[in-house]
Amino acid sequence: MAKFRTFNRSAGVLLSVSSLPGEYGIGCFSRDADAFVDLIADMGFHWWQILPITALGAGNSPYSGASSFAGNVLFICPSELEQIGLLSADETAEFKYRGEPYQADHDFARINCEKYLRLAFSRLDDGLKRESDKFREEQSDWIEDYALFEALSADLSTCWWKWEAPLRDRDPEALLAAKEKYREEIDFIVFSQFEFFREWKALRARAAKRGVSIIGDLPFYVATDSADVWARQDLFQLDENRFPRAVAGAPDAFSDAVQVWGNCLYDFDAMEKDGFDWWLKRIGYALGLYDALRLDHFRGFHSYFAIPATDFRSPKSGRWEKGPADKLLSRVAEKFPDALFIAEDLGAMDDDCRAFIDDTGIATMRVFQFGFDGTPSLHIPFRYGVNAVAYSGTHDTNTALGWLYDLNDGARDYVLKYCGAEGAGWGAGGPECKSVRAIVRTLMMSSASLLILQFQDMLGYGADTRMNVPGTAFGNWKWRLPYHLMTTVDRNFFLDLIKTYGRHQGGMI
Repeated sequence: MAKFRTFNRSAGVLLSVSSLPGEYGIGCFSRDADAFVDLIADMGFHWWQILPITALGAGNSPYSGASSFAGNVLFICPSELEQIGLLSADETAEFKYRGEPYQADHDFARINCEKYLRLAFSRLDDGLKRESDKFREEQSDWIEDYALFEALSADLSTCWWKWEAPLRDRDPEALLAAKEKYREEIDFIVFSQFEFFREWKALRARAAKRGVSIIGDLPFYVATDSADVWARQDLFQLDENRFPRAVAGAPDAFSDAVQVWGNCLYDFDAMEKDGFDWWLKRIGYALGLYDALRLDHFRGFHSYFAIPATDFRSPKSGRWEKGPADKLLSRVAEKFPDALFIAEDLGAMDDDCRAFIDDTGIATMRVFQFGFDGTPSLHIPFRYGVNAVAYSGTHDTNTALGWLYDLNDGARDYVLKYCGAEGAGWGAGGPECKSVRAIVRTLMMSSASLLILQFQDMLGYGADTRMNVPGTAFGNWKWRLPYHLMTTVDRNFFLDLIKTYGRHQGGMI
């Protein structure tokens, strides 16, 4: 198998765009994002890892949206629209959020976003219209299908496989008629995507000037009710009614349960016939947005868990199926020889799957919290190899302090001893939290080339700032960082550690 590039010794910060401070109810591509980039750059961090910035799915999850390509328009900043003359200062002020600042208010942001984007769209001048048209032409591979899908979904208020057969099955005449019927709405959706990517490109450029590169996140699966599946039904395991024959999930690595995710499965045999062109386009598109890419559920390339759709309430009927493995990854390596990837390999592993992942040479995740379960775990820091990406926690775990509180006394004592944080005062949270600082120092000095810290851990925060609890449908993706708390981080502490343990010269090769 072709080998992939590896990271220089460096460090980064994990924070969702939605968690940034700002004035509009949710983090967005505002100057507050610039302030965050300046903050982490001043501390010596070279990487900012974000969650997917694509359209949101059920429960505001960024991992199950209606498109792999379309951006989350809630991140569009009214102030940026004001800067290009599409909103007035008074209008921008009206959209400011005056509610609780510690959580993202998706409902507020969604209602306001609809208002200010439609105002802006009604005021497009000829110059911006030409730019939008150019963007539309450049993104024609996906944006026409996505815009029509969104227009139809909003009007018909049901899943695409329940649409009338001509639209469901993409009859050419039915599609042409729909495009004409929804022409103005399609143009508005295209404009919204143009503005999203205009602002994202500007933010990424400003980050690059400060020496901060962006790590994006690519979910392995796509949502069944998405433009991706509707547009390419031939590439997915669907029955004659266009309903999934089987759905995705996985045995839980930490219990006897089986997680049921519900995504439809790929037809990898069909994908192989054209050299996995769909995957290459998807990965290439993502690499155009970011400087490196985390590949979620990486083990799915080796083998994936299929649960019969007729029996998904009894998920133990599922079984492992062979994935495309080297057939696909060799094409990725050939097409993108200079790309930087991170393999998410936190699920159940057998020896064959582990060997497959190791053989790719892709940097793999090591999560500190998984290293102290009493087994010979790869996640305990003394086992980290150079080609590892160490994490204090992820969007799916507790914060470091919250995790420590959840441990039994014996396990906690061992962790504190391991990190040199024994004694009283371990549980006092905040930027000077004794136990979390010890964990951070332990990870900083590890052999892992790249270290990623949750920003909550850099502030010593507890379980109330956790981003997501897997398997729960509500209450997730809400945590948000007010500006006045962001600035309480101990800059000198992190800058000193990064210099002491040789992570200050890293970043892009």
